[in-house]
Parts: sequence; C-alpha cells; structure tokens
Amino acid sequence: MPRHNPLTPQLQAAPFSVPEARRAGFGRATMRNRELLRPFYGVRATPSALSSSIAGFVPRLRPHEWFSHESAARLWGVPLRHRPRLDDPVHVTIAAPGAASRTRGAQGHQNADAHAPVVRRFGVPCSDAASTWLSLAGILSVRELVVAGDHFVLDPEVNDRKDPRPYVTLDELRARTAAFHGPGKRRASEALELVRVGAESRFETLLRLLVRDARLPEPEVNPVIVDARGARIGRADLVFRSSRVIVEYDGDQHRTDKRQYRKDVTRWQRFSRAGWDVLRFHDDHVVRFPAVTQREIADALARDRVGAPDAGLGPGHGPAAVATAGAAPALRRST
Repeated sequence: MPRHNPLTPQLQAAPFSVPEARRAGFGRATMRNRELLRPFYGVRATPSALSSSIAGFVPRLRPHEWFSHESAARLWGVPLRHRPRLDDPVHVTIAAPGAASRTRGAQGHQNADAHAPVVRRFGVPCSDAASTWLSLAGILSVRELVVAGDHFVLDPEVNDRKDPRPYVTLDELRARTAAFHGPGKRRASEALELVRVGAESRFETLLRLLVRDARLPEPEVNPVIVDARGARIGRADLVFRSSRVIVEYDGDQHRTDKRQYRKDVTRWQRFSRAGWDVLRFHDDHVVRFPAVTQREIADALARDRVGAPDAGLGPGHGPAAVATAGAAPALRRST
C-alpha cells in the first residue's frame, strides 16, 4: 500500500467493496494499487485477507442473497473431492424476483421459494444443511453425495458447543428428500439409502462404500469396543462384530499429530489383545488399490468364520466373489 495513504485496519483485515473504500476516504489511485487483489468486480483485498473465493465475494452479497451449492458445502465443512482454491467459482442464490448474479467468477441461482431456509455460517448467509445437500445432488456423483451426507448427519461422541451437530438428522434428511423435486432427485434418493451416522472422515465413508461394492456384510460405523471385562477400549471405524474384524482408516496422524497417532497405536494394540483382527488402510488403498483392499477385508472375514466353507457370508460373498465384484458395481458412477 502507498506509505502516505495506508488502508485502515478494517480494510486490511477483510475483502472490501470499492464504494466502502471510497466512503472511508480512499480514491481511485488506492483502488488501482497493484498490490491489491481483485477477486471480483468492485472488490479489493490485501493478499493476507483473501482466504477463499467465498470471502472475496462477501462484499458483493445483496439483500436476500446467500451462498449455496458447493460454496455452502465449503461453509459446512463438507469434505469435497477437490481442495478449495482461490479461483473456485462462487455459488450464490437469490430469492425471486431478484436477478441471479452474473459477475465473472460467480454462478448465480434464483430460488422461487420465499421461505427458503437460510442460516448463517461464520457470519455469512448460506443455505441450511439439508438444502445444501440436496443442491449437491444435481452436481455430485452418488458416491460423493454419500460422503457429504455422512458429514451432515454425523453425531459425534464429543460435541462442539460452538458448532453443534448433527447439522441435520437422518430422519430430517429423509423428509426433505421426499419433498424435494429439483435436479438430482433420483440421485439424492439413491445416495440417501447409503448414508450412515458415524463416519468422521471422507475416507471412512469411501472405505465403507468399498465394503458394500464387494457385497460384504455391512459393518457397524464407529461403535465403542470393550474388552472382556467390559472396560472401554475405544471406538473403531468399521466393525464386523460377529467376525471380530475391525477395519480402520489410517490417516495422516503419523505426520500431522504424533500424540494422537500414539493413542491410535495403543488403541489398535488393545483391540488385538482383546481378540480382534485389525486391518488398517491408507488413502492409496481406497483410491488406487480398491480391489486389493476389498480382497483383504473379505479374506479377514473368511479367516474369522471358522469352519464355514463359504466364510459364512452367504452366496456370492467372500474372497472369490470379491474378485468378480467389479462386474456388477453396487454404485452407479453418475456424474
């Protein structure tokens, strides 16, 4: 910024509109300063203040307009497939009869429902959790929609008072989906059948869907495991209780949080001592080697079904079935 005319602390802290800067006494020369970013027409920001394309659009929001679709999903913390970028298009919806936004970098939508549920996330208006999930049905694949659904209905063991969950209950989501008639209705209905309460990460959901694709028994999601005396050991990602098999997604804790990783190692060791077969998988196992992952889980289930010639999984299940499961995928890979 020019040394003789620095921005006020308020304008340095967050993106601002050109009219706002002019009201604060700054002229065209300041607005044309090359050190200022221009995320959208009529908006300026210091590099340190522009945290996302959503933040960059806030000064342009009009009355009765709110963030929706993927932008609302970002505000709700949905673990979308792609990481957010500063040049991500922003989705905003306005209540009719307002005109949908048409500025470069934004995708405007219009909602004819005068009572569309809008809430505030991080101080900005956005569609509520159920509306956000349903809006994604016209954009995401069934698999990605299940990931988002698991995120929205999660009811964590320890809740954050500042951000209480679940964002929407599974029953509420069913009711809203039944009443929904927008783009992606069929996809939303298909994905809803696969949404479960309990998954705490994107890859936990994807790992669970791999199990389903392989036509293996459905596991419990994040239940509490106790030892022979009834003492709590901890929760496990996916649990096949009758087979005493636990499937865990092993994330980046070893790199990002060594203290938590040590706790996880202790928990896995206690599971093993209590007679559980613990299988751990990384993201590569889910994304790059899904068939191998499915086979390892099926083999573990077969090992723990002693004396059952078909591993106790029923016709069409078990290791032999996994090898051919790709011929009839359980999920339609819609886009």
